[in-house]
Amino acid sequence: MSVLNQFLDKVVAQIINPLILLLSAVAFVVFIWGLFEFIAHAGDSKKREEGNKAIMWGLIGLVIIFGAYGLINVALASFNLGTVQGALQGQVGQ
Repeated sequence: MSVLNQFLDKVVAQIINPLILLLSAVAFVVFIWGLFEFIAHAGDSKKREEGNKAIMWGLIGLVIIFGAYGLINVALASFNLGTVQGALQGQVGQ
């Protein structure tokens, strides 16, 4: 069981955490870009609508990403493997 815990620790620390961070950053950039488009093109209804859609998709992406983060933490805690945050500190499986 120790080998499984070490494997899961490495998967969470090396793959899941950076992937969540990268996807969160991308969703946030999409949100900010949409906000910029929405404000900068106040007179152009087509550009404003594009900005509105980017804001919506950025928020949807953030909700999905943080929801997945929460589900991963619940799954890890259910099997007494720690949390994703614990993997950042090397504490999964301890």
